[in-house]
Amino acid sequence: MPQLALIRHGQSEWNQQNRFTGWVDVDLTDEGVAQAKRAGELLTETGFKPDHAFVSVLKRAIKTLSFTLEGLDRLWIPVEKSWRLNERHYGALAGLDKDETRAKHGDDQVKIWRRSFDTPPPPLDKTHPYHPLNDSRYAGIPPEQLPASESLKSTLDRVEPYWTTTILPRLKAGETLVVAAHGNSLRALVKLLFKVSDADIMEIEVPTGNPLLIDLADDGVTLKAARYLDPARAKALPPIPEA
Repeated sequence: MPQLALIRHGQSEWNQQNRFTGWVDVDLTDEGVAQAKRAGELLTETGFKPDHAFVSVLKRAIKTLSFTLEGLDRLWIPVEKSWRLNERHYGALAGLDKDETRAKHGDDQVKIWRRSFDTPPPPLDKTHPYHPLNDSRYAGIPPEQLPASESLKSTLDRVEPYWTTTILPRLKAGETLVVAAHGNSLRALVKLLFKVSDADIMEIEVPTGNPLLIDLADDGVTLKAARYLDPARAKALPPIPEA
């Protein structure tokens, strides 16, 4: 029976500073490192043994995966990195303090940018250093695919093809997998796995560094059970869809 573990990176420096992060490549805090190591311990306690791992190209997720796999004594398994698992791109909000942004633009506008399904924040200018066109890690990607800002819908639009063509076939083949990514890219995966509506997905929160372990039927598609491994830091999950 295949299993899938979804892990949001541990606390980042900009999580701690209450700043919009998105595709900016910030590091883990000491607490974030501890959360990542704890994720490996929690998964080890369940007997989880992944065959393959997937991660974004941002170091807070890459380091979280590395600490997790070290705890599992599975550093040797294949790891695939993809920009399609990156966090949602916050456009011109990237780097801004969230409270100061609310004070400037109003709570209602910031809530729309953060919580609406299909309304992105203002885009970045192509010359801005935070625009992915100016980051060498994205040099091989067609420029028209690189976002200047994203909504959850556009994040889902780039995550879904990777899920369908790369991750899901391995689950269907019976493999056990781990994905280390970000709040919104994992929210997109939760939407696909649990068949959550556009409206309801905005209420789903994925906590940092707390593995969501999903048991699947032998077909690699049908969900049998799902749980956060640290109950004290768990968030509400959508119901398991009917088979």
